[in-house]
Formats: sequence, structure tokens, C-alpha cells
Amino acid sequence: MIKVSLIDDQSLVRQGIKSLLELAEGIEVVGEASDGMAGLELIALKRPDVVLLDLRMPVLDGIGTLEALNQSDYFPPVLILTTFNDDELVLKAINLGIKGFLLKDVSLEDLVTAIKTLHAGKTLIQPARTSRLMQGLKQLDNNINAFETPELLTERELEILRLLAAGYSNKEIAKALNLSEGTVKNHVSNILSKMGLRDRTRAVLKALDLGII
Repeated sequence: MIKVSLIDDQSLVRQGIKSLLELAEGIEVVGEASDGMAGLELIALKRPDVVLLDLRMPVLDGIGTLEALNQSDYFPPVLILTTFNDDELVLKAINLGIKGFLLKDVSLEDLVTAIKTLHAGKTLIQPARTSRLMQGLKQLDNNINAFETPELLTERELEILRLLAAGYSNKEIAKALNLSEGTVKNHVSNILSKMGLRDRTRAVLKALDLGII
């Protein structure tokens, strides 16, 4: 049974999602919270397998919640439920280690698939959303000169890129692949160079947009 917690300030949204998930086999909603502060207490108490998190909330918003989770001893996979107006916040959330995001009008089938995907240790990014985020990045920063067709990445670089997409740090990647942290850092630099990008968030989004991971 996959334990799920809902953190969203809109009670109708929480009720709707909970009602949907009650129809799905193998998923149990173990708690709800209307803001990030209450959500952190809920996560510490219930230790859910997956957290569904809104970005815009009172008291403590989604970004603040993720920042706090990064400092806690338990950081479960987080699925952001967002709207098309939250592009900049989603980029911040990606940097803070979320494992996926969906729109709030998601179908039950897609929501269940997302929860199971995150529970299995994978990420879930909507292709249409990554394209939009890439466009948003270009509008925010006109100095981005990503290559339309990046240089071919090695198998090791692709492996590291997939781990970056899953939100792992250089230190965590080094431990997982039995490499030194310096070696991982060099691989990341090579990936960015080949893709014509300057940071890992843009690299992950571009890779997802191109379908290479």
C-alpha cells in the first residue's frame, strides 16, 4: 500500500484528489494539510511514501516546504500539483529536489501513474510542460544558447543526467556510481558544455524536451 499525503490550501482540491485516490487500488491517503507548516508536521508524523504538494499556500508555501524538507531527516518523493502560471516556481522546486509535477486537472489514471512512478524511485515530468518551461527560461534569460542538437553524450553522461533529473546531488551520484565527487562534477561540466547550457536545471529540462532521458 502506497501512503500518500496531500498538502494544499484549497479544501475542494484536497477533497477531490482524496475522492479520486479512494477509487484506486494500492493507494491510501494518510493525511491532509492546508499549508506547508502543517504539512511538515504531517510528514514527520505519518512518514508518507509520496507527498502531493501545492506551490501557492498561506503560512508556508510549497517552496518553503521543500526548503525545510531539504534540512529534515525525511524527504519523501514530492509530486507538485500546479497550474500553467507557476513556471518560475516549478523551476525553483526542481532545484529543490521534487520528483515530478502535474497539472491540477489531472485524470485519475495519470495521477495514480505518477504516484506509482515516484514511489518506484523514478521521476515524472509532463513533456508539454518541459517545453513550456524551456520557453520560459529563454524569456527569463536571453543569454541562454542551448544547442538545438547537443553533442552525443556518453553512456556515463546519460546515466548521470538521469540521476540529475531525479534530483540527486553530486555527492549522492558519486556514492551511487562509486565515483569521486570530483569526477561527477567533471561529468556534469561536460554535459553542460555539450548541451550549450550553464546549469543542471536547464540541462534536465532540455534533455526531457529532446527525449534523450
